[in-house]
Amino acid sequence: MQTIYAMHQSGSDNLEKQEKFLSASLENIQDLYLIMVSTLTELRKKEIEYIEIASKKHLATPEERNPNLKFINNSILLALEESNSLSVALEKRKINNWQANDDTILLLLQDVKQSELYQNYMAKKEATFEEERFFIADLFSEVIAPNEKLYSYLEDFKLTWVDDIPVVNTQILKQLKQFSKTEDFRVSPLYKDVEDKDFASILYRKTVLNEEKLAKEFIDKTPNWDMERIAELDTIILKMAICEFLNFPSIPVKVTINEYLELAKEYSTPKSSIFINGILDNLVKDFQANDRIKKVGRGLI
Repeated sequence: MQTIYAMHQSGSDNLEKQEKFLSASLENIQDLYLIMVSTLTELRKKEIEYIEIASKKHLATPEERNPNLKFINNSILLALEESNSLSVALEKRKINNWQANDDTILLLLQDVKQSELYQNYMAKKEATFEEERFFIADLFSEVIAPNEKLYSYLEDFKLTWVDDIPVVNTQILKQLKQFSKTEDFRVSPLYKDVEDKDFASILYRKTVLNEEKLAKEFIDKTPNWDMERIAELDTIILKMAICEFLNFPSIPVKVTINEYLELAKEYSTPKSSIFINGILDNLVKDFQANDRIKKVGRGLI
């Protein structure tokens, strides 16, 4: 949607250039994922450095000489540190953000250590694996993910990540909650399969190359609206949804409608979702009556 909108705004008709931008933006999501996961390992490293420096101070306190090692010995953090999958992915994609910007991690570590969640965890003498896992999952969701300093850094580093951050954080939190004591941490793949990888490019091309044809499908369904009065994002959303109805047999009609209504609520005008819902509902009835929607599999209609 954003790529098509940018194409319209720039007046460009360079399909391949915009498609490369789309593909690059999707690939960058994996970098964001790795950066967010690595915040956990970098927090642990910075705490180890702090403990080592504090213990060597000339006038070190008893607490500094005998520090609480519960955080740095957390099973989940150790598993992330020892994960071959994670270390290979970080090296392969050259993710070194926190080595180059450790001030962000230091600020984040301060917020972590000041949190009630951290202090309650450190106050307990022992913790089971499940308690360690719940602590890291809660720490990530309640302290790290919503941290304004971290968000500002990510936004400044790559503006296109603003919309991707919630998706990435949700995936990481899911992994942390499901982490097993008997398994190694594995980096989540960006795509489920080849079909999943090709989906965005195919949807983009089929929409852009057939915009006039797709627009004709809903022009007659908006008798009280002049095309010039319809928000441009709304027309793009309608075209993409119609494209999915007619060209993607594996995507259920209800899924398409729900996804594009969410896009309208998030990015377009306050009344857009109601307007789009009415148009799509009428179109589906018309398409089904004329046997134009071909879906494969159970429950796809």
